Amino acid sequence: MHNILLTILVLWLPYGALADDYGSKGWVALFDGTSLTGWTPKIRGYKAGEDPLETFHVEDGLLRVSYQNYDRFRGRFGHLFFEQAFDHYRLSVEYRFQGEQLAGGPGWARRNSGVMLHAQAPTSLAIDQDFPDAIEAQFLGGLDNGKARPTAKVCSPGTEVTLSGEIKHARSHCNYSTSPTLDGDQWVRAEFLVRGSDLFVHYVNGEEVLRFGDTMLSRDSGAGLELSSGHIALQSESHPIDFRRIAIKIIPAETPLPR
Repeated sequence: MHNILLTILVLWLPYGALADDYGSKGWVALFDGTSLTGWTPKIRGYKAGEDPLETFHVEDGLLRVSYQNYDRFRGRFGHLFFEQAFDHYRLSVEYRFQGEQLAGGPGWARRNSGVMLHAQAPTSLAIDQDFPDAIEAQFLGGLDNGKARPTAKVCSPGTEVTLSGEIKHARSHCNYSTSPTLDGDQWVRAEFLVRGSDLFVHYVNGEEVLRFGDTMLSRDSGAGLELSSGHIALQSESHPIDFRRIAIKIIPAETPLPR
């Protein structure tokens, strides 16, 4: 079992626009650049741990989500879950979209991926479940058509959040950030400040683009339970994407919330 030491001494940095301080004290790599140690795939139609078409693999030091062994997408949504659950942390992810969308993928999934936060465990997903209950930080790339398509949005499969004082249910699903539209295959640094169920702040290339809180399992399903911790999972939704850095810094729960 690949373990993360949660007793790391953390050097806390001020809130607001984030400096890229990766490499400073307290950061732990969740992806080692050579293997998927500590990660478990769950592809729709397969049991947790099964990825026969190698959707998630490591190549040239990158964690790649690709469809080179697929003929068509056929609704095989997938997620790659880190084995450990977290509650208070900063997560730093660098990603870039690559190539063209796989044939058969839904239109909305073109240059669309993301990272799931506070996700349910992979072994708890039904065999044909598309998405885990989670807070989704949605990654979008521009479509070179002049239309705004900001990244680091929040979507809420099976969950709900409070944004600008308004509860956003699973049925309203995705809510926009204030990030610029990012075209092409450029690398993007996305960071997430997560404080249990109280506060989520999204950053793109160091600038704040979204904040919300009061995360819960959806009352639409009758659950209505506070969602204060869970797994981190990378998505596969039919468009190839690369990751070159996935790192976490644990935050002491007693650290004051930012305003």
